[in-house]
Amino acid sequence: MEPNADKLRGLRITSLDDEDDDETELPNQPLPASTVTVAAAPSGYDDEDEDEEAEVMLGFLEKPKHPGLLLRHLFPSKAGGIPAWLDPVNLPTGNSSCCGFCGEPLHFVLQIYAPIESNAAAFHRTLFMFMCPSMACLHRDQHEQWTRNQGNPRRSVRVFRCQLPRTNVFYSSEPPSRNNSDKPLCAGAALCHWCGTWKGDKICGGCKKSRYCSEKHQLRHCTGALVIKMIAYR
Repeated sequence: MEPNADKLRGLRITSLDDEDDDETELPNQPLPASTVTVAAAPSGYDDEDEDEEAEVMLGFLEKPKHPGLLLRHLFPSKAGGIPAWLDPVNLPTGNSSCCGFCGEPLHFVLQIYAPIESNAAAFHRTLFMFMCPSMACLHRDQHEQWTRNQGNPRRSVRVFRCQLPRTNVFYSSEPPSRNNSDKPLCAGAALCHWCGTWKGDKICGGCKKSRYCSEKHQLRHCTGALVIKMIAYR
């Protein structure tokens, strides 16, 4: 886990003048899931206000004692893998789930469970961070922020906030027992068969079963399956 954590900590975004790095991409596969130990509205997902800047120590990464601890009904803080959506039905869709520059679906980075005790509507509250794997898009994002382009701001990094009251349709109002008996009250939306991250609004025209968040992920899955068949018949 340490090498993957070092990749995140060592990420450096430079200006557009660094032409040699424009086409560099981050690894296409998600990082292995790890728990994040934290040091110090209505349901749905909202973009966090990017104008509010504060220096916050989030915590540190550690390997989970058991993969089951990362399930959504245990309200985990985690990095890598796929998100454990707090509201498993009303997920971000459309342009909000894609990079504002290349249009590719964003990749999950981490989530932090951060409830607000004084706010009944935020009894459960989670922040989700996503980013585009293309360094070229990150360069352009930083450049547009420097130029303060307010006309049509585009982003390659997005943070979503979701919050729920204690009594809701997804989880029990009682705290989880964490003895393998905890279950969510209902199933979540069908997710993309390829990335497992975003809502699968598109259904495969062939098998009529697999679902995808975008045509790009459907194409990647079909192409990958074709390559596997070709290798199997060699």
